[in-house]
Amino acid sequence: MTTPMPSPSAEGTERFGMRQRLTMMVNRYEFHHLDEAGQEAGLFAFAEQKRMALKEQVSIYADAEKTRLLCAFKARTVMDLGATYDVTDENGVAIGWFRKQFAKSLVRSTWQVGTVDGLTATGQERNPTVAVLRRVWEFVPIVGEIPVPFLFHFDFVGPDGQVVMSSVRRPALRDVYEISLPHVGGRRIDRRMALAIAVALDALQSR
Repeated sequence: MTTPMPSPSAEGTERFGMRQRLTMMVNRYEFHHLDEAGQEAGLFAFAEQKRMALKEQVSIYADAEKTRLLCAFKARTVMDLGATYDVTDENGVAIGWFRKQFAKSLVRSTWQVGTVDGLTATGQERNPTVAVLRRVWEFVPIVGEIPVPFLFHFDFVGPDGQVVMSSVRRPALRDVYEISLPHVGGRRIDRRMALAIAVALDALQSR
């Protein structure tokens, strides 16, 4: 059972949680309301990512039964390390795009984001030291087969230097994140874009 998406607020920061669940054929992502203590307080969206797909596509629904589509994102090209992903609404109308900057991401994961209403932002791993440690861990034989123990967080910053979105990974056996959307300069990033980016930061991080 799901509850409605969070209602837009005039000010302050909106927060929600994302939890990954693994199955044989797909990665599943659940989006939860968070209470004042940061605890999960109701499912409001659900996403699926098919594994081994040649052209990456993820659909995000308002419920686990997949009866109402909220948004989706899809790669423009097949198996491209620097692919641009288009984000569309429930009717297939574009609401924005994002892409990983492959060269910069060799040292510190870096993403670019743009929306149809003119918002642009660059997202990077918050801690450059952790970024380097993660890469060393992944390339060491045997050790690299063990899940990375370092928690990594992302901040997306607009041209004016203000953070428009943050993703913080919580300590947990499975991937669990807290997503924050500050109200900046009289606006906030489209929540559907935030849902898509949150999934991409987990599902596409190794690409």
